Amino acid sequence: MSEESGFRRRTFLAATGAATLSGLAGCSGMLGSNSSTDDRPGIGDFRGSGAIVQDRPAPGGESIEDLPDLEGELSIYLGGGEGGRYVTLIDLLNEYYDDFSATQQTQSSSQLANNIVTEYENDTMQADVFWSIDAGSLAYVASNGATRTLSSGTRDPVLSEQFTTEHWVGLAGRSRAVPYNTNQFSESDIPDSVDAFTTADRFQGTLGWAPTYGAFRGFVTAMRQLRGDEATREWLTSMRDQTPTRYRSEYQAVSEGITNGEVGAGLTNHYYPMLVFADRPDAPLDLAFTQNDASSLVNTAGASVLKGADDPELAELYIRHLLSAEAQEFLATRGFAFPMIDGVDPVGPLPSIAELSPPEIDLQSLSDVQPTVKLLKDVGILS
Repeated sequence: MSEESGFRRRTFLAATGAATLSGLAGCSGMLGSNSSTDDRPGIGDFRGSGAIVQDRPAPGGESIEDLPDLEGELSIYLGGGEGGRYVTLIDLLNEYYDDFSATQQTQSSSQLANNIVTEYENDTMQADVFWSIDAGSLAYVASNGATRTLSSGTRDPVLSEQFTTEHWVGLAGRSRAVPYNTNQFSESDIPDSVDAFTTADRFQGTLGWAPTYGAFRGFVTAMRQLRGDEATREWLTSMRDQTPTRYRSEYQAVSEGITNGEVGAGLTNHYYPMLVFADRPDAPLDLAFTQNDASSLVNTAGASVLKGADDPELAELYIRHLLSAEAQEFLATRGFAFPMIDGVDPVGPLPSIAELSPPEIDLQSLSDVQPTVKLLKDVGILS
């Protein structure tokens, strides 16, 4: 990473100013000023609102207008709704086409993945598309033979080979990050390595984590893949000895706990503190990234076509729509995700994925969660 982009690796929220993120979590009204003129949703309907997107250029990439029309009915297993944003995107695409309707059933990604494999084995598949919040669940379904091979036309728009396979494509990237309270810590207090959190006295009793949360388990699974079980056990034990505060989630618990000064720093996905900051632009909250360890892991939400799909061509065309310029702009500006296609930039001061320093890891290995759960129980972090 260059010196010029270093501030983006370490910290960025404070540099944006209070006004830039204010209102970004909201949604523009249907058929707003940038909407299309034929009563279809336009880019103003897909794009988020707030000062940070006012001067944002039109997104690049393949537009919905350049794709074949969606016609027919589609059933989606939706693994995680990201606060309802994914459902909103489904509704926008439904509104865009008169002769198309997609419905969704929403549960956790891991639960749906298990259901899909069971349905596949019993020849009772109930959905056409699996849209998951994490690559591990996609990999689990694919490894059990329940997905169809995707065409190169669907896979090619994805920028990095890390975020696509023959059986699924990434839709919205996310990085692990370290939010911190600026009243308690300065930028220089936040280390570049996840190991330093287990040894530095300044973090004793002032860290927050959510060990029952799926994103945290994915992080620990990544550490197991990178370091092995024994080294991960040592890290978890040392972190436990720092007496971190336990929260139920990384969004409305860890991130808000940091903002409220209950703890000084924590381990979360990058977009959770940004969502809090969008609602509270004067919050003493900032964000840093570690380098080349599990705490800088970049994961992705993604989608696959299931073998039970009634119309596999329609299901794959739908995934191409999720990689369109409009859909990627939606995911970037409403959910702070890292876009998966060229021509759509991350929001405001967020770095691009290329500017981060994630570890090299096969995202499909993140499906190996059960040993992670056992390890967390053995260490006494989970009951």
